[in-house]
Amino acid sequence: MNIETLNLKSNYQKNELKDFLKKFHLTFDDSIDYSLVIRRDEEIVATASKSKNIIKCFAIDDSLRGEGVTNTLVTTLLNKSFDEGIFHSFVFTKPSNEDIFKGVGFKSISKTDKVALLEIGMNSIDKTINKIKSQLNWQQNSSNGLLIMNCNPFTLGHQFLIEYAADKMDNILILVVEENKSSFPFNDRIDLVKKGTAHLKNVTVLPSSEYVISSATFPNYFLRKEDDSLIEFMKLDTLITAEHFCSKLNINTRFVGEEPYCNITQKYNETMIETFKNFNLNVSIIPRKEMKEKAISASRVRELLKNDEIEELKTLVPQSTFDYLISEKGKEIAERIKNSNSVH
Repeated sequence: MNIETLNLKSNYQKNELKDFLKKFHLTFDDSIDYSLVIRRDEEIVATASKSKNIIKCFAIDDSLRGEGVTNTLVTTLLNKSFDEGIFHSFVFTKPSNEDIFKGVGFKSISKTDKVALLEIGMNSIDKTINKIKSQLNWQQNSSNGLLIMNCNPFTLGHQFLIEYAADKMDNILILVVEENKSSFPFNDRIDLVKKGTAHLKNVTVLPSSEYVISSATFPNYFLRKEDDSLIEFMKLDTLITAEHFCSKLNINTRFVGEEPYCNITQKYNETMIETFKNFNLNVSIIPRKEMKEKAISASRVRELLKNDEIEELKTLVPQSTFDYLISEKGKEIAERIKNSNSVH
């Protein structure tokens, strides 16, 4: 048995892998950038792949159990990641495989009935939580709330939601989605949130990290893809937020805006309510701020940019966001939006 790198440009080899994965009720992920297979008599009997720093599509024929195949596949994938300058990796797998990965050094983050997320490397969720905690100056018995926002870009609707939450709680933590898969880059998005909330002294704005609405915890969010895995990813993401962020940072309420447009976000909110009940945490759903009988949304702002309706933007975004949108950088992004079919 020899380990080999699959040629992802070969439809024949990809179809071979897809057929093997089907035996384990797994589907090939188009984001995969590197795949390994082990063959016996020309037939695939084991495989593992990665998408950047996420190991996925792991499957081994039962006849190879106990032969060290997991260690061989995972070590080879991690060495490939090291060569690419990646020193922290995740793995998606079935809960039944959790102990296998723990045996080669992975540590569990969270799991649902159908999917487990583990990690290995220089970073960890505990280090991330401790770093956030060091940036919060909260009193011991204070009431604390959480908002997780993409802000693509920051609108008056976002500002209204944050102001509402800040009025209800002693402290508010805003985690801005760090994954760079939106029209507006992360550094600009978080800067606009900070400018738009500078008047709120009980609000702290920080990056969300890899553990919140990211390719590792909720890839469907960025694809706006509804499939059988959608609910499981929602469960996983909301479980991580409740179990690690809320519980360890002494946060008792998560605030979200009512979602009149996006079906995936609506399902996410419903899943979050069910997850949070198990941790005695609250979810506060706030009606969206409206303008001309329409809810203000970032997608509406992007649509106006696409149609060059610049003046109408003034009614939907704070001055700091508007100034950014009419800057040279904002205009460049607007041009990219015009030429893109992306939902983000």
